[in-house]
Amino acid sequence: MTRVYLALGSNLADPLQQVEEALAALDRIPETQRVATSPFYRTPPYGPPDQPDYLNAAVALETRLTPESLLDQTQRIELAHGRVRKAERWGPRTLDLDILLFGDAVIATPRLTVPHYDMHNRAFMLVPLLEIAPEARLPDGRPLAALLAALDRSAIQPWSD
Repeated sequence: MTRVYLALGSNLADPLQQVEEALAALDRIPETQRVATSPFYRTPPYGPPDQPDYLNAAVALETRLTPESLLDQTQRIELAHGRVRKAERWGPRTLDLDILLFGDAVIATPRLTVPHYDMHNRAFMLVPLLEIAPEARLPDGRPLAALLAALDRSAIQPWSD
């Protein structure tokens, strides 16, 4: 089994419900078990500011799936929750599931980049990830806690409705 970390985000169509349903769907992925879930956080949008705040979280999975197979599963979950992939980056979305780390693998394919290409600049990904994996490191050995220390996380708050 390989330890995998995913980021979850939603800012449309009842984000709390979207993320809770996504967690249930993750639990149904074959040959995969969710082993940890972070607290939920409210974060300002990354990108265009004229959109609602996001609910962000992270999960740890143990899986026997290949990275591409897991990507297929997470994209299927996104589509089931109304995710529409548009040319505009960082826009509002019902559900976003990103593979942050897949064991110690470094992956660069047309469909998948692991570690996530920009996680080192995104406090909204690192804060929940470090809640469930405080010792997490990039495959090159850099501790994620040190990367987060260089970022502004002042706008990240616990989620509350």
